[in-house]
Amino acid sequence: MKKIVYLLVACLFAGYAMADEYSESIANFKKAPQVSALFSSAYGYAIFPTIGKGGIGIGGAYGKGRVYKQGVKTGNVSMVQVTLGFQLGGQAFSEIIFFQDKNGYDKFTSDGFEFSAQASAVAITAGAQAQTSTTGTSAGAGKKAQSGRYSDGMATFTYAIGGLMFEAALGGQKFSFEADTK
Repeated sequence: MKKIVYLLVACLFAGYAMADEYSESIANFKKAPQVSALFSSAYGYAIFPTIGKGGIGIGGAYGKGRVYKQGVKTGNVSMVQVTLGFQLGGQAFSEIIFFQDKNGYDKFTSDGFEFSAQASAVAITAGAQAQTSTTGTSAGAGKKAQSGRYSDGMATFTYAIGGLMFEAALGGQKFSFEADTK
């Protein structure tokens, strides 16, 4: 049991992003037709190259990222997620959150911003479509990928890197933004 706990903790804190990981993650998201147009139309975005997630009953996730406003990096951000429910396994994924306008950007960069349990993200996958949220995951075969919609000024997409996780859990994501000093 201890080995499983150690493995899950390692998964949670693995993958601190380096500069080229940001470029690679952005390039991966730009390959998805439902995402590429948002890079030019959105007010800004937050990119997380690697978020590690794991759980056995109680789970969590952690990742570090960068925030951009109108193409210019404005700061760094960290994400912590806690979940409770039926869950087993671990996974790593990239996440991007687009801000529709200044209000969405300001809300996200405010102190201690949290996504509620009802916030959802569109999972970018090859040959299938899936929707994931802080309340669990569902997937189905499909020829056409889902298009992301802004909800409360934000649109979120994830891109699976690896791992396997079974989950039917409730939780939320909390973000901590630190502005770049000039």
